[in-house]
Amino acid sequence: MEAKFLEQFTELLERETPVTLEDVFREYDNWDSLAYLSVISFVDEEYGIVIPREEFGKMKTIKDIITFIAANS
Repeated sequence: MEAKFLEQFTELLERETPVTLEDVFREYDNWDSLAYLSVISFVDEEYGIVIPREEFGKMKTIKDIITFIAANS
């Protein structure tokens, strides 16, 4: 799941370089409210999981998102 998620996350945020598990996604140059909504929608559509705003606010790395998905699948 991790490799597929990383690939999809890279495409979703239109990054030229691949993302890694330890990336702090909020530090990406193109991170903004639209990127936030895109990630929330992607996780809901792809995995059927809604990440509450409060929970997402605690997440720092891409691994945090993947861990949440795994724990709630």
